[in-house]
Amino acid sequence: MKVVIVGGVAGGMSAATRLRRLSEDTEIVVLDKGPYVSFANCGLPYYLSGEISDRNDLIVESPEQLNQRFRIDVRPNTEVTDINPAKHQVTVNHDGSQDTLDYDKLILSPGSKAVIPEITGLSKANNVFTLRNIPDVDKIMNRLESHPATAAVIGAGSIGVEAVENLTNRGIKTTLIEAGDHVLPFLDFEMAGIVEKELAEHKVDVKLNTRVKQINNDQLTLSDDTVVSADIVILAVGVRPDTSLIQKVGIKTGDRGGIIVDDHYQTSEQDIYAVGDAILVKDLITNQLVSIPLASPANRQGRQVADVIMGINRRNKGGIGTAIVRTFDLGAAATGLNAKQLQSTGIDFMTVHTTNSSHAGYFPGGTPLSLKVMFDSKTGQLYGAQAVGKNSVDKRIDVLAVAIKSKMKITNLPEFELSYAPPFGSAKDPVNMIGYAGENLLRAF
Repeated sequence: MKVVIVGGVAGGMSAATRLRRLSEDTEIVVLDKGPYVSFANCGLPYYLSGEISDRNDLIVESPEQLNQRFRIDVRPNTEVTDINPAKHQVTVNHDGSQDTLDYDKLILSPGSKAVIPEITGLSKANNVFTLRNIPDVDKIMNRLESHPATAAVIGAGSIGVEAVENLTNRGIKTTLIEAGDHVLPFLDFEMAGIVEKELAEHKVDVKLNTRVKQINNDQLTLSDDTVVSADIVILAVGVRPDTSLIQKVGIKTGDRGGIIVDDHYQTSEQDIYAVGDAILVKDLITNQLVSIPLASPANRQGRQVADVIMGINRRNKGGIGTAIVRTFDLGAAATGLNAKQLQSTGIDFMTVHTTNSSHAGYFPGGTPLSLKVMFDSKTGQLYGAQAVGKNSVDKRIDVLAVAIKSKMKITNLPEFELSYAPPFGSAKDPVNMIGYAGENLLRAF
């Protein structure tokens, strides 16, 4: 059997390596239009400040290493320009030379691409960059060698906030420009306010409800007609599935071009599968098809689609979109649905907030930990959770993510037996405490 994989990184390479572990005989070919097929894209912002100091640390595996270790035929700088499902063929372009490859099974893992906003003067500006891959970060680092004094980041999602943190840590005065009314859209307004305070304390100029109208060299004209100086500009307004070719050949897509797959990752075409940022998955709370462009789901999907192809019954069960981001000394995380998403679905829910110490209050070093949980107003089923604080944010949100994905209720949280010693937590853990508070709210006492 010959399996051709379009796109590497998380989904594609996880599929390729899992296929090899399951079969010594399968021919595996990975095609990637970029020069790097296995790299740590989540680490790119931290290379800007030097927190990750060695560029080579961003490259997980080279094509040579993958071939030597797994006997995978990895072809970088090779773009798929056409897919013929009837003939089971793909057309590729490498260094201007065109060729066709046959396949028995085809896995699509094209990932996502940066959204480029419509801004007057953007196409002529030479100081504007995106941050999606190693060539992007190389261009940014080359610009940073000229020691820019000012920077602007357009978009306050996770990549934007991480870029702001690392540019600021490099000593560059940075402005964060966001069209919405708060940073980090996966958070609700009041939780994002804690992050905005942290940004302000680190001298970041945060401009909310604001768009960029025009870029003229190092001058940005905003929607309120103020002008911001920026020697370097990072675009981080979001991503969308990179599926223009997939749509062109007639494979079914849905919202924003996301590929529609069944619960075995099969697309609308026989023997063609898809994983990663480019697919739509079932939201486990609403049962709607949504895009969850995160590394962990992509890696899991890549492994599962390999199992499916090799005859193992793995199912795409969907997801809840658990995410975390660091902002200077704060961590901010969320899982499941936020209040805005719940309101848009018409689900009747209750909300509970708590603020506790990250560990036992009498033990030195504890810091405030703010939690928010949303749950069904009748049954108590958990719908979403958010956490912001300096310590143990990941621990608490991960516990709540497991609870939500397991379809537990707010009344289950007080029963959780979580590890406790004074340096690490409390006898009544913050997860237990928000469970108690939510239980009181649910039962009206």
